[in-house]
Amino acid sequence: MGLFDKLKKIINKKENVVDETNKEEIQKYDEGLKKTRDDFVSKLNILGIKYTKVTEEYFEELESILIMADIGVNTVMKFMDKLRNRVKHENITDTEYLKEVIVDELLVIYVDGTNLSDKINMSKKGPTVILMVGVNGVGKTTTIAKLAYKYINEGKKVMMIAGDTFRAGAVSQLEEWSKRCKALFYGKEGSDPASVVYDGLIKAKEENVDIVLVDTAGRLQNKVNLMKELEKINKVIENHIEDAPHETLLVIDASTGQNGIAQALAFKEITNITGIVLTKLDGTAKGGIVLAIKEEVNIPVKFIGLGEKMTDLKTFDIENYIYGLFKDMV
Repeated sequence: MGLFDKLKKIINKKENVVDETNKEEIQKYDEGLKKTRDDFVSKLNILGIKYTKVTEEYFEELESILIMADIGVNTVMKFMDKLRNRVKHENITDTEYLKEVIVDELLVIYVDGTNLSDKINMSKKGPTVILMVGVNGVGKTTTIAKLAYKYINEGKKVMMIAGDTFRAGAVSQLEEWSKRCKALFYGKEGSDPASVVYDGLIKAKEENVDIVLVDTAGRLQNKVNLMKELEKINKVIENHIEDAPHETLLVIDASTGQNGIAQALAFKEITNITGIVLTKLDGTAKGGIVLAIKEEVNIPVKFIGLGEKMTDLKTFDIENYIYGLFKDMV
């Protein structure tokens, strides 16, 4: 079975879901990816009407559409080479059929090669420590709050530790969020971040916390300082809790597009990123960034933000994403 046939099966399956919780999740993806879908799919459809035969002009316009969807220039160039090869070897002339091939090849980007897990690595003994990193302004603090809210609603005991100790208001902001979602909190303004994390983890163990969410500074301008700070924090966590941190999640604002990819590559250089949280995906037509992250950064997307409500941070689901992106093409 070809990938396009699989896509049809996925779309059919998603549209016939009966379970209300699943239905709600699928609807959220549908709404959250609407801007990307409307922009991307409508342009592809118009292209198919404008050109009935595959020409070089068709390829040039397609390339531009893919770049605008923020799939990433490098990814698009590789993709176009593969597409041209398929067109040549399979003697494809009809643009309507080529549309299926395009979706086929876009899916290959995500499902091919390394099998990236979107599951969170939970500790079997002691608290699960999740280190949160990302530049200022991407929605890191609200993401921590949404994650805390999610896990508290699943019956877990959660603590937030304010490791971003020097940015004005960062500690009090996180403390305010902890009160709102009824999480435990530890923070000390102006103190050394590693020592705050150290004291916070002692408290977390005393309180038998299930999940610890550690905030960190987002000053990427000076990578050396940030690297040293994260190394110290990692060492403290490792010495305190076996195999921790269990996850290091990088928060990226989807609406920044290729700038977000640059941030991911920069953070990957300075610390071991295990997953990505993509915020504000509902507010942008750049939903193709998910494909660019897979191809250019090779780190799994673990959560996506599809709205401002506390419940709008969703575990990333590739089938729901595919449905939200391509449902109007079948």
